[in-house]
Amino acid sequence: MKKTLLLCYLLGAFAFAAKGQGSGLPLGNEAYHILDRLQIKTGVEAPFHSAMKSYTRGAAARYAMAMDTVRGSLSVFDLIDLDYVFKDNNEWLGAAPFATTLGGPRERLAADASLTQIEHSLRDGRYARSRKPLFGALYPTPANLIEVNDKYFHLRVNPLLNLNYSPLTNEDQPVFINQRGVELRGGVDDRIYFYFNILESQARFPEYVNERIARDVALPGAALYKRYSSNVFGVKDGYDYLNGQGYFGFNITRHIGAQFGYGRHFIGNGYRSLLLSDFAQNYPYLRLNWKVWKFHYQNLFAELDLRSANQTRDGTLVTKKYMAAHHLSINIGRNLNVGVFETVIFSRPNHFAIQYLNPVILYRTVEQATGSPDNVLIGFDGRWNIARRLQLYGQFILDEFVFRELVTDNQGWWANKYGIQAGLKYIDAFGIDHLDLQAEINRARPYIYTHRDSTGSYSHHNQALAHPIGANFSEALLLARYRPLPRITLEGRLMRVSMGEDAPGQNWGNNILLNHGTRVQEYGNEIGQGIDTYITTAGIDLSYTLAHNVFFDVQYFMRRKRSEMASRSNNLSYFGAGLRINLPRLRMDF
Repeated sequence: MKKTLLLCYLLGAFAFAAKGQGSGLPLGNEAYHILDRLQIKTGVEAPFHSAMKSYTRGAAARYAMAMDTVRGSLSVFDLIDLDYVFKDNNEWLGAAPFATTLGGPRERLAADASLTQIEHSLRDGRYARSRKPLFGALYPTPANLIEVNDKYFHLRVNPLLNLNYSPLTNEDQPVFINQRGVELRGGVDDRIYFYFNILESQARFPEYVNERIARDVALPGAALYKRYSSNVFGVKDGYDYLNGQGYFGFNITRHIGAQFGYGRHFIGNGYRSLLLSDFAQNYPYLRLNWKVWKFHYQNLFAELDLRSANQTRDGTLVTKKYMAAHHLSINIGRNLNVGVFETVIFSRPNHFAIQYLNPVILYRTVEQATGSPDNVLIGFDGRWNIARRLQLYGQFILDEFVFRELVTDNQGWWANKYGIQAGLKYIDAFGIDHLDLQAEINRARPYIYTHRDSTGSYSHHNQALAHPIGANFSEALLLARYRPLPRITLEGRLMRVSMGEDAPGQNWGNNILLNHGTRVQEYGNEIGQGIDTYITTAGIDLSYTLAHNVFFDVQYFMRRKRSEMASRSNNLSYFGAGLRINLPRLRMDF
């Protein structure tokens, strides 16, 4: 296995797409919403493809600097947004785009070719310095606790904190989260970039999350966990877990580069993704990107866990499986983007299947040529920005189907497995600056993402790699975000899910971890079959910005579940408050 990973690493070092300098923007960072609305509002073409996350910080900063060309059409709040991006990515200001390869010379497009990227940034007027650094040395700039700016080396170190306490109206214990950690990012010689974070967490979740943890023996977004209690916070059945991410990135040529590390990814323009989401635990990966002209082609090779770490606490090893995926994204003009996605999940005794390292051939062809039992999924996605106000987006994922069974003689055959997403974004709605609305629909057939055995299910560490609900559901979402004042942001979400849960001892297609060979019936399968279940979720979040990436939060959350099986019905609601530093909100919206 070690030899295979080393081979993947070396192949990546000579095959990945660049012009994407620096470390990536962490998923959930405020800049994603900012850049998305600016691309819709201005029509200025971005140096990144919005469906393929994470973006690099260099690309985010370059796009923000490009807004100078349309500055007259931007509002005061838009300029505040740009200032946020400049402060948060201050190592990438000033210089025109350039590429520096591992073994080659510095290739400059900037006027002064003698300066490094950091030297350009330090001279740029958008590089903000703190008036009074803390203790004379900490927070020399508004965004970073510690900064090192050497000619050939830069480093940023920041704290991570998420403290939130929310008493429940119908339980004697609160919803509680206490996360502390540190992150650092940097680069050497404008050639090699790195990122690392570690996060220690203690939490107590609502009962519906505890039920999911008990069902899958896995805590969403985490690996090994243990029980936690606290007399101080009144917590008896909480969880204690440690998590981290890290990677190295390289620029190989102007258009090719690589990233090798441990983390998560997201493909899509929506709140959810049916292709690849960040719901599951982190995983080791090699990510290759090729960016030429209007094309962005990405390969992702990952090692996944067949079972959760908490299923193997007796000391046995977690069994491994693997994922190979690619996504081709094409910009058609400034406003239209379409993409094609394909992935295969497979298991081999202690090694990666070498044939899946081929970065271009269709995996279905490889699968058939090798006679393998692997699970291949194919998908499509796209987005269309309209009239400087709207964005239409969508996804389609196909697990398997037979044309006759799906089209000419559709009788609900179990193996016609597909999912579909459709969404609409409306920025500056009704002419109100920074009132942004979003509507989204997601539907997934029973048994999608499943396989004949768990080695092929589209999951990692017993957690879904796509939609957190799994399969056999229909979901409608309404999201709103409004900034009435520079330091205040209001966010609201309303979600309605209709689904069919599995009855005891019966597999109706909701749990993607179950072998689809245990299905109840061959024909007559439809979305919502099984135990009729309806879930309504509503949340309102208010954030006050105390300082850059420091937020005081107040929130209300409500979830109502109505099940045909009365014992599964439940309600909960709570108000809460907390403090966040350099972390997104932790949401369990399923």
